[in-house]
Amino acid sequence: MIPEAREVHLSRKDRKVLEACCRSPVTLQRDLKRARIVLLAADGRSTRSIAKEVGVQPRIVSLWRHRYADHGLEGLQDKPRPGKQPIYTKTTDKRILKLLDKPPPQGFARWTGPLLAEALGDVDVQYVWRFLRSHKIDLVARKSWCESNDPNFTAKAADVVGLYVAPPAKAIVLCVDEKPSIQALERAQGYLKLPNGRALTGQSHDYKRHGTTTLFAALEVATGKIIATHSKRRRRVEFLDFMNSVTAAFPNRKLHVILDNLNTHKKNEDWLKAHPNVQFHFTPTSASWLNQVEVWFSILQGQSLSGTSFTSLKQLQEHIDAYVNAYNVRAEPFVWTKKKVRQRRFKGRRITQL
Repeated sequence: MIPEAREVHLSRKDRKVLEACCRSPVTLQRDLKRARIVLLAADGRSTRSIAKEVGVQPRIVSLWRHRYADHGLEGLQDKPRPGKQPIYTKTTDKRILKLLDKPPPQGFARWTGPLLAEALGDVDVQYVWRFLRSHKIDLVARKSWCESNDPNFTAKAADVVGLYVAPPAKAIVLCVDEKPSIQALERAQGYLKLPNGRALTGQSHDYKRHGTTTLFAALEVATGKIIATHSKRRRRVEFLDFMNSVTAAFPNRKLHVILDNLNTHKKNEDWLKAHPNVQFHFTPTSASWLNQVEVWFSILQGQSLSGTSFTSLKQLQEHIDAYVNAYNVRAEPFVWTKKKVRQRRFKGRRITQL
C-alpha cells in the first residue's frame, strides 16, 4: 500500500539546486532520479505518474517525497548505514600484542603468524598477518645492542674521541688491536655458468683447514696507514713484541695508543716504564667500536679474506701482507663524524628472561 502523497513546496533556491543537478553531466543516477522526483512532485504530479516517468517503483517516489517534505535537500542524502559488524575489533588487536609479550611455545625460538593464530584460537592467521603488517611488526628481523656498564664511560669516550678530533701536537695516535684465528681454508673455486647464460663466481661448501694466524694491527689515525704482523697466539708476550715493533717504527716520537679492554692490553706497567714516550688509552667496557682499527678489520674481511682460498698458512699470511701494502699506497684517514658519544638506555626496551 502506497502512503498518502505529501505535498512538496519548493523554494526558488532549492529549485535552482535541483535543476542544476539534473543538467549536470556528472550527477550520479541516484541523485538525478531523486531530484526529478522532487521537481515533478512540486509541479503537482501524482506518485504513480512520477514513478512511470522516472522509471522507479511508486514506493520509491513516496519515500523521497516524504524525505524532502520533512528535511529539505538534506533529506535527499543517504543516511549513514551501520554496515556489517567487523569480526575482529581493537580487543583482538590487544590480545595479539599481549601474546607477543609472552615467550613463544616451548621448543620454538620466536612467534610466527600460525603460532599466534593457534594460541589465540578464534583469530584467522590472515588477520594476524594483516595486523602485524599494519603495525610494522617484523617477527623475523632481529636487532642487537650493546650497553656499556663502565662507570667511567664518559671520561674514557671523551679521551678517545678527543684524540681523533684534536690529536696532541707532535704526537702519533695509533689504534691497536688483534684479529685472532684467521683460518687458512682451501676451497674449490671457479665460475659457474647457468642454463640461462648467466655466469657466477662460486666456491664449494667443503674445505680443508691449513691452520690459523693472529693478525696484530696498528692504524695511524693521521694517515690511515697500517702496521701489521702475524703471530700464532695472542698472549701478552705477543702483544708486547708487536708494540716493540710499533715503537721502533716511530723512534723518538710521543705515541698515544688506543686499545680495548682485553686483559693482555692491561697491567703492562713495566713495559710502559721502559717506554716513557708511549701512553695507553682504553676504550670503555663494551665499546670497542670506538677503536678505528676495528673499521679496518671489517674492510680487510670484506675486500681481502671473504671468498678466498689458501693452500697453506704461509699463503694466507703473504696474501694479507700484500693487501696491507696495497692498502697503504692509497690509505686515507677515517673521518670522525659522530657528534655525540653518550651512554643511554633504550626507551621502551623489553628484556624477557626465560
